[in-house]
Amino acid sequence: MPMMAIQKEMKQLANAKKAKLLAGFFKTGRGQYGEGDIFLGVMVPQTRSVAKKYYRSLSLNDVQKLINNPHHELRLLGLIILNLQYTKGSQEQRNAIHKFYLKNTKKINNWDLVDLSAPNIVGAWLLNRDRKILYKLARSKNLWERRIAMIATAAFIRAEKFDDTLKIADILLTDTHDLIHKAVGWMLREVGKKNVSVLIKYLKPRYKKMPRTMLRYAIEKFPENKRQRYLKK
Repeated sequence: MPMMAIQKEMKQLANAKKAKLLAGFFKTGRGQYGEGDIFLGVMVPQTRSVAKKYYRSLSLNDVQKLINNPHHELRLLGLIILNLQYTKGSQEQRNAIHKFYLKNTKKINNWDLVDLSAPNIVGAWLLNRDRKILYKLARSKNLWERRIAMIATAAFIRAEKFDDTLKIADILLTDTHDLIHKAVGWMLREVGKKNVSVLIKYLKPRYKKMPRTMLRYAIEKFPENKRQRYLKK
């Protein structure tokens, strides 16, 4: 069975030394954002290779088992498989994957899991549809749902549709978590790469009250002298 083969292969790829390093990198200590997460020590390229080998033979029920797994890399594997299935799927299959994803947001519980999946599943599905779900997620008490809301808009930015990115950035402007500051700043920077005048217009009435990290991310591609003018607020 594919699930048994996957678990065996991932176990064979496990590396205790790398697992320890990853646990530190993803802040799994007490009181940290990744508290309690555990790692096998499998690197992302290895996980992608396993996903490409098996994604065609897995059902959403199989993916659910991966996403429910306590090991970070198996949840990552499940999300990479979802990405692949979404890309190759019919409209009906994509709709099912989108709904499945939204039912499992509590399991998409670290920034890498959000960042590799939210634009390609949530953002891609909503590109030409009603986006009210993103505003609900943006106001969630759950850190990862708020990040999903922001990062999903990367799909819109690629299509040069900026309104929802800017509106959700406004909702999250006073968020207290550093990972949201980074997410908002990153998406604003992406807007600027597509249309710098839109970014400048957005920043003008807001940059003085933006969290410092958010601002630094947003203006990262500006010329140094211009960056310094924004930072000397």
